[in-house]
Amino acid sequence: MKSFKKISALAIALGAIMLFAVGCGESEGGKRELDTDPSDKDFSTLRSASAQENAYDYKFNFLPEKDSAGQGYVGDTMPYYENGTYYIYYLKDRGDSYNHSIYLTTTKDFVHYEERQEVVLESDHGTGQDSMIGTGSVVKAGEKYYFFYTGHNESHDPHEALMVAEGTSPTSFTKKEGWHIDPPDALGQRNDFRDPQAYYDAATDTITLTITASQSNIGRVVKYTMKGDLSEPTYGDVIYTNDESVVGDVFNLECSDTFKVGDKWYLTFSAQDGYVWYTTADTQYGPYTATPKPLDNQIFYAAKHASDGTNTYLIGWARRSDSVSSTQDVKGWAGNLQVQKVVSDGKGGICLAPVDAYTQSTKERVLVSDSKVELKSGDYVESFRCFERYMVTGKFQFTSACDFGFAFDYNGRQESYKTITLSADKISLDFNLGTVHITEVPASLKAGESYSFTYIQEGSVGVLYVEGQCAFTSRIYGVSGKNVMLWSKSDGVTFSDLKQFTYTY
Repeated sequence: MKSFKKISALAIALGAIMLFAVGCGESEGGKRELDTDPSDKDFSTLRSASAQENAYDYKFNFLPEKDSAGQGYVGDTMPYYENGTYYIYYLKDRGDSYNHSIYLTTTKDFVHYEERQEVVLESDHGTGQDSMIGTGSVVKAGEKYYFFYTGHNESHDPHEALMVAEGTSPTSFTKKEGWHIDPPDALGQRNDFRDPQAYYDAATDTITLTITASQSNIGRVVKYTMKGDLSEPTYGDVIYTNDESVVGDVFNLECSDTFKVGDKWYLTFSAQDGYVWYTTADTQYGPYTATPKPLDNQIFYAAKHASDGTNTYLIGWARRSDSVSSTQDVKGWAGNLQVQKVVSDGKGGICLAPVDAYTQSTKERVLVSDSKVELKSGDYVESFRCFERYMVTGKFQFTSACDFGFAFDYNGRQESYKTITLSADKISLDFNLGTVHITEVPASLKAGESYSFTYIQEGSVGVLYVEGQCAFTSRIYGVSGKNVMLWSKSDGVTFSDLKQFTYTY
């Protein structure tokens, strides 16, 4: 558990005075109560982004505990569900992890995590094929558990091959010596062959792997089948070819996965440091030919699914900055665990929504401004407060296309604000008052229509959900303890039914 400073009685009093000064005066219903809570962390003395980051006690967005080698981060996730428990294996970056070895955390609700300190699969310290481990998946076939994974070694030909470990439980595995699958000759390429996702069919005692691969330097997803005892692995051709006109020129579709929602099958993949995309088909192994659509921006990455039979979740990681004080980019590999719920978008596809547990066990807080904010051009209205862990719900509407959204105070200077911008055709994250563009995702927002939204932030990870549209993940360092503003570049933008909540977790 990370240490932090509790608010003293004096700090509470000062905080109350400060909140009053920034606009907690009269509300629509009369005088507003001062919003203080002795359980709130005191960020007034934590002036740097790194000091704030070190103080966070992440719950939703799991982060490994610091170890003797420093802070570790969650890389590509490999979720597996069994008997009420989600086993989330991940490539651990930094800390005591050797070459992205695989570690494990478990949860039943995506709020309370039990981190296992021992390594599940360690990268080979010699010259083996798996001198660096890559993404894979766990499947149960009969009474055995198999952990398929990628073995990567730049000095080998091929650089990448599929490997497997065996176990009698989902917490302990032994590598199966001598078993591997190399890229098939049909692909014509010896590299970029990784991220096996395994599915077991008990009726036929067959394991099917979907694998991300490359052919003619174009990203593909291919299929292999084998018997439940791992014998007779057989190449089964391409089930998806990258649509370069939509996704772009991408040679590898990382962490591909398939799952069923309703009567449709969905294939998801992360397009080489780009979006998490999805496409659809009538059968699990396609071929998938529907036009792909993004689910979030580049900060949410390498997501794979887990399902309890009723709800389906995409579990990935929220990208970080290599330097938390950077106001120029969010490009670091690995970060915090991130979980989002898969729901219908009401238009024949899917989108992402908050996990139910993230909208529960809340306590309502007093807004800094009113529950209805009507914005004019150039307005920056302080509206709620950035606690360590909080949620804001409400609706927005605009009369004509313009830029508007949320502004986060980084250092007290307007030119340094970090903004989430909504416009008719996209949602974007920008630093330094819009002069440094970080990421964006397409949207389709129409003037005159009302849109419900939920914004959840924990530590430096924030996610904006616009109902029926998309999720938008942000990494916003150094803004805790300050007020968050609603802003607009034009008249006619209204936020209404605003409520803010913190958590009892």
